[in-house]
Parts: sequence; C-alpha cells; structure tokens
Amino acid sequence: MSVTLDIRLKRANKVYHEGESVAGVVLLVCKEAVQHHGITLNMEGLVNLQLSSKSVGVFEAFYNSVKPIQLISSNVEVAKAGKIPAGKTEIPFEFPLSTKGNKVLYETYHGVFVNIQYTLRCDMKRPLLAKDLSRNCEFIVHSQPQKAKVVPTPVNFTITPATLQNTRERSLLPKFLVRGHLDATSCVISRPLSGELVVENSEVPIKSIELQLVRVETCGCAEGYARDATEIQNIQIAEGDVCHGLPIPVYMVFPRLFTCPTLETTNFKVEFEVNVVIVLHDDHLITENFPLKLCRV
Repeated sequence: MSVTLDIRLKRANKVYHEGESVAGVVLLVCKEAVQHHGITLNMEGLVNLQLSSKSVGVFEAFYNSVKPIQLISSNVEVAKAGKIPAGKTEIPFEFPLSTKGNKVLYETYHGVFVNIQYTLRCDMKRPLLAKDLSRNCEFIVHSQPQKAKVVPTPVNFTITPATLQNTRERSLLPKFLVRGHLDATSCVISRPLSGELVVENSEVPIKSIELQLVRVETCGCAEGYARDATEIQNIQIAEGDVCHGLPIPVYMVFPRLFTCPTLETTNFKVEFEVNVVIVLHDDHLITENFPLKLCRV
C-alpha cells in the first residue's frame, strides 16, 4: 500500500521576507485509502555553528557558544487521525513568518562553519506495521532591504613589488605594474561586483589572472573566537600573457545561498573578501585583497 508525501509551496522561488506568510499544500498521493494517526507540519529556522578542526579543544567555552541558535519554531496539526481517500489529496497550510521576542530572522546562508537554514518538515504517523512518512522542504529567507541608499565609491589599486606585504626577498621578485579599480567594495548582493584591471608591464610572462571570492566566518564568545576563511568561487578573467595596456573587465556575480548580507552578531560573524590573483609563469602568486561589505536594498 504505497503512499507518497510531498510539500509544495505556493511561491516557485521559495523566497520569503519576515512578516509574510509561508503558504502551500501538503500533497498525498495513494492508490487506495490509507489509515493514519495524524499529520503534523513543523517550521524551523536554525543557525548551526561548527568549529574548524584547528579550533576544537582550544577554548572549552566554545562548546556552549556553538550550540544551534533557534530563530523560529512552530508546529501545527494539518490532519487528525483518520483515513486518506485514494487518489490525490491536497491539504493547505499557512505559517506566519515572524519570530518570538527580540530574535532576528537572518538571511538564509550555507557556509562551512556557519549555516542559516529554514525548513518545513511534514510527519505522517502510520499504524503499527506501516512505516511513518516524513518529508523536508527548505525555503529561503531574505533579510529586509536596508533603507539607506548605497553610494558606490570606486577603489583604485596599484600592484607592484613594492606594494606587496608578505614577501621575504623583495629584491628577487620580477618587476611588474598592474593598475585597476573596483567600482565599489560596498556591494548590493543582487548586483555583480565590477571594475577593470590593466597590466602596464611585467618582466615575467603572466599565466593567469583570477578573481577569488572568500567568506570569513567567525564563531565564538567573549572567551575567544575562531576565525576561518574559505573560498566560495574562483573566476578566471584572463589566461596567458595578456596584452599590456589593455583594460580587462572585472565581473563577478555573487552566488545565491553561499553569500548573504554581511552579518555581525554576538556569537558569529559572516564577512566577505575578494582577491585579485595574478599567477606568473614561474608560478609566483601575486594577491591583492579587498574586504567587501554586502547588503540588500
């Protein structure tokens, strides 16, 4: 006696804002009537914090601060114990998306050490010998747009052996000069990061020029913090020894779910940076780092 259980949201993109209602139907399909002991639906929003292997054991106080933070939790019975008729049955539901107390609904974000996720879970209890059914469905929360206007301020940069910081033998480096600009480092998350870069001269042929987007996740408490940077995406904007003096466009779209507006709370922080990486033919890596502030307007 097979029965399938599914959750269908009314919005195809599954994106919601605080104060709205998450609405949809619980869909049941079965060939013949099915007995059940009740169908419940649970909505939950959690921040899961995880320590990197290098931080575990360093601060015992961490273990209290990395417990999951519950942002939202509500439960509703969508059907009392009884029978589901053969065929297709749709049971509508609606949840108000609002927090209790002074909690904030952070934007959905899938990171390595910080994970902010909102899910609907439907459970159908079955009689003794039949297996209970369960179904999960993730929906996406976008934070409220900020009221203030974001004024883009271009950031100019010049990369030469003299501007590099973490080098021991500066005199052994080949001579090069790279200029460019980013249109803004305070970025609207729904718009691309843009700018341009020009290789004025280089003694050694260039192998590749790349844009690397990095997330910096911080977990912890007053006793100490674990700060870890991980790469989100790497885009090659030039390959081989490019023409000197030729403007190369910089263009990067922020990936959905792996980025969110820059976030700072008492227990965790999520920040972003972009690296302009120039790889020379002798495999020398030249990196220029720019902190980014992401927001939603």
